Amino acid sequence: MPSNTKIEVRRSPRRRRTVSAYRDGDTTVVLVPATFSRAEEKRWVGRMLQRLEAREERRRPGDEELHDRAVELARRYLDGTRLPDSVRWVDNQNSRWGSCTPDTRTIRISRRVAGMPEWVVDYVLIHELAHLFIPHHGREFWELVHRYPKAERARGYLEGFSAGSRAEPCGPELVPDEETLDSTEVALEEE
Repeated sequence: MPSNTKIEVRRSPRRRRTVSAYRDGDTTVVLVPATFSRAEEKRWVGRMLQRLEAREERRRPGDEELHDRAVELARRYLDGTRLPDSVRWVDNQNSRWGSCTPDTRTIRISRRVAGMPEWVVDYVLIHELAHLFIPHHGREFWELVHRYPKAERARGYLEGFSAGSRAEPCGPELVPDEETLDSTEVALEEE
């Protein structure tokens, strides 16, 4: 469980036997029947926290799995002629979904994408893989990206996600200096 998570237990007289839990920002909410004793509540809170963590771990593939997925996608949709040397998750990309350095064939994907549907992660990978062929966002680039059948759907998902994220006030501190691209990088940024 993330160290900054607060736990809020909500007792419900309508619940009879079910227990559920979810994350709400930095709070973990656990819903239990009002009839539970304090001991039952404590036991179930612990169990639900373990289940949430296990589910979140399954949704966070490591760098090796991400690289393997990128290679598979490159072979399936982009002829497999230009494969990445490195594909990894990064925590310092808050205003872009991914970036690629074609010269070193290095791809970085924002960890924010990790919890999104697999077809959206695949789209971000395809976008960055296409930069191994074409470093700009011209017509040829988009022709490559659109070989992925869910490209438009995934773009819509990311645009909706970005719009929802902007609904909350945010300051300039969300774009750290490390996020500045050097002249050899290209990136998939939020719109």
